[in-house]
Amino acid sequence: MKNKSCILYLVRHGETEWNVKRLIQGHKDIPLNEKGKQQAIKLARQLRNIRFDAIYSSDLKRTSETAELIGIERNLKIITSKSLRERDFGSFAGRSFGKEKNIMKLINNLKLALESETRGIENDKNLMERFVGFMEKISKENFGKTILVVSHAGPMRTFLIRLGWGTYENLTEGCISNLAYVKLQSTGKEFMVKKTYGITKIE
Repeated sequence: MKNKSCILYLVRHGETEWNVKRLIQGHKDIPLNEKGKQQAIKLARQLRNIRFDAIYSSDLKRTSETAELIGIERNLKIITSKSLRERDFGSFAGRSFGKEKNIMKLINNLKLALESETRGIENDKNLMERFVGFMEKISKENFGKTILVVSHAGPMRTFLIRLGWGTYENLTEGCISNLAYVKLQSTGKEFMVKKTYGITKIE
């Protein structure tokens, strides 16, 4: 049973212009802005003493660019997957969080028990099936190793709620900042939160 677990650093991507404008990104392929690139470089320095054995990323530009900047001196190939993508917001992509005042209420209604979608937005069941399934796969393939995973605020928030670390009420819009991360230990089935950075939970 030795080394039957994996350490994962689950990181949110750097800032984009759509983040600045508070636009809903979803599956829209928006690149990092200059600040986002500098954020990734800064986090790379903070994590420089951690030996990552592999780097995984969502296939969208903002995440893969973040992963490349964090891993630039580590000589590791970035493995991308659609399973790590942000929630699909359908026709809401490109709309303003500020103008869509009920968007968080709508997102919070996408809990695991709901049907396939609400007004075209991917529900929690589908989001977690693809995201958690891939996280379990990564963990099982990398026992005894430390892995970097770059994803998005939506799946990270929903995952933390699923793990019981937070709730729909105390993890609100903007609770996961750009380049925030969660350090996890996983057996391939269970995930334990060991540390969080850049995540604000309302007490």
